[in-house]
Amino acid sequence: MPNTEEYVGVVISDVARLLRTEFDRRVRRLGITRAQWLVLTRLHRRPGASLSELAEMMEVEKATAGRMIDRLVANGWVERRIARNDRRVKRVYLTDDAERVHKRIWRVAEETVDAALADLSARERTQLMSLLQTVKSTLVSADGSDAPAGAAANGRKRALNGASRHNGSRHSGRAAP
Repeated sequence: MPNTEEYVGVVISDVARLLRTEFDRRVRRLGITRAQWLVLTRLHRRPGASLSELAEMMEVEKATAGRMIDRLVANGWVERRIARNDRRVKRVYLTDDAERVHKRIWRVAEETVDAALADLSARERTQLMSLLQTVKSTLVSADGSDAPAGAAANGRKRALNGASRHNGSRHSGRAAP
C-alpha cells in the first residue's frame, strides 16, 4: 500500500481542509458561521439562485438550504424575490449589508491564502494555479463515464463550472477557501 501522504488526492484534500479550518478561525471574528459564508459566497457568484440551485451548489438537501436562507433573511443578509417567469419559484439575493460582509470575507480569504502560500515565490504561485486549473478543467470536461450516471454527475459538473466563474485569473491566482 502506498504512502497516503504522497498521494496527490490526499494532499489536495488535506490542503483544502486546512485552508477551510484556518479561514473559519479567521472569519469567526466577523460573527459568521461557515454555513453562512458558504451561502453568501455562492449567492455572490450566482445572484438570484433558486433554493434548489443553492442546495445543489452547496451539496445539501433543499430543506437544509431553506433553513439557512431563513436565518439569513432574519439577519437581513438575503432576500427572497418571486421569479418573473414563474411565480412558484423564489430567487435569493444578497442585501447591501451582505455584500459588505462578503467583501470583508473575501479580504480574509485572500489573507488566508497569502499566508498559506507565503513560502512560494511568485513564479511558483503562478505555476501552482496553472496546474490546479488544468486539473480542474480536466475534471469539468470529463464525460462522466467513470462517475455515477445521471443527475449526480451532472450536478458535480455544474458545481465545478459554477466555482470556476469566480476563481479565474483576475484574482491573481487566489481562490477563496
